[in-house]
Amino acid sequence: MRNRLRTLRAERRWSQADLADRCQVSRQTINAIETERYDPGLPLAFTLADIFNLTIEEIFFPDRSEGPTDPGTRR
Repeated sequence: MRNRLRTLRAERRWSQADLADRCQVSRQTINAIETERYDPGLPLAFTLADIFNLTIEEIFFPDRSEGPTDPGTRR
């Protein structure tokens, strides 16, 4: 899953540690999300959306280069 977390954080001049503190997670978690090595669960995704006053869909979006795992899944 792709995301704009790094851009949103940088616009506010927050470090990864600053955002991690606001989310009550580790800096490594924020780094893993930004580098797209980790997709957050819904509770963390909602927390991030609240912090940035955006919807989840405005922060996270599917990587369209990956095909659906289920042939019946809509694109």
